Amino acid sequence: MGRPFGVPVYVSPSWFLVAALITWVFGDQLDRVLPDLGPARYLVSLFFAVAFYASVLVHELAHTVAALRFKLPVRRIQLQFFGGVSEIEKESETPGREFVLAFVGPLLSLVLAGGFYLAMFAVDPATVPGVLLAGLMISNLLVAAFNLLPGLPLDGGRMLRAVIWGITGRPMTGTIAAAWVGRALAVAVLLGLPVLTHTGLTGGRPDDVGGMNTVMDALLAAILAAIIWTGAGNSLRMARLREHLPELRARTLTRRAVPVEHTTPLSEALRRANAHGARALVVVDGHGEPTAIVRESAIASVPEHRRPWVAVSTLAQDLTDGMKVSAELAGEELLDRLRATPATEYLVVEPGGEIYGVLSTLDVEKAFVKAMARPQS
Repeated sequence: MGRPFGVPVYVSPSWFLVAALITWVFGDQLDRVLPDLGPARYLVSLFFAVAFYASVLVHELAHTVAALRFKLPVRRIQLQFFGGVSEIEKESETPGREFVLAFVGPLLSLVLAGGFYLAMFAVDPATVPGVLLAGLMISNLLVAAFNLLPGLPLDGGRMLRAVIWGITGRPMTGTIAAAWVGRALAVAVLLGLPVLTHTGLTGGRPDDVGGMNTVMDALLAAILAAIIWTGAGNSLRMARLREHLPELRARTLTRRAVPVEHTTPLSEALRRANAHGARALVVVDGHGEPTAIVRESAIASVPEHRRPWVAVSTLAQDLTDGMKVSAELAGEELLDRLRATPATEYLVVEPGGEIYGVLSTLDVEKAFVKAMARPQS
């Protein structure tokens, strides 16, 4: 939808479902407050839905600007079911920055709520502008309050994580605590929201509650609880991912390779590889410069009796600059390099340009799964 501050903004298809739901619910409320609007109330409600998500976008832009200020890359902003998310690619370096990064979103929602509240004094509350301003004030207050709840994946959970990180000096400890608080919040929402509505504590009268309203409240509670529970679990997995990233080193994951010329028969190339204890083949030109990598999947597809008659060049993938990886890369820097140029194999070279071997994405995945499966330290 645009690129504010250079960050692309996307709208998920689920947003249209929520926009339709907001239009329907807010339209019914408008019918009670402004009955003279007639069918036009749904047009006003649609405007409210768009304005509300514009407020959510401002909330996410606050996170984005703070992240960019701290030199943290932001992949994109996505507006989706029940809010939005700023996809920040790297973790804050300090707990203080993490706290600020999380707090600016709810803070800006509170500022917006205050702005809409002040604007209400300039209009008649019994008019369309008055009702819209009141609705936007309340909705931004709810966004701020909900996001300040102290459990991941909410902003309040990230603030709690930052506090525990600052006290213990261990970001993983903060993540575990905030994630489990988030799961407790999910259970509380699942069980508590229908009870609050049924008892009239959310503003409605108890005698108005029943039948379809009870079902809708339970469904809303289940959806919110599922979002919070899943987000908390994802936060735990991402934390463990970052904890194990330094273990992924190009040098240790690389398969040693032997150089072969493009006319070399596959059988002869494999014989040389076995003789040198290598598990990969790199095609070189007459000057010994690498030009291609013989794909492992292509080798497996050639029957053994045909291998003396198949040249390695017919099974090779030409090298691009993005497929050359330094043997010194590790962790997040290595993964960023692989993501930049998707491929099945990469040529790993020494700092001086000499061939070190071939890195298979399959080996990276296996190493990562193995690291993630180990108990936490």
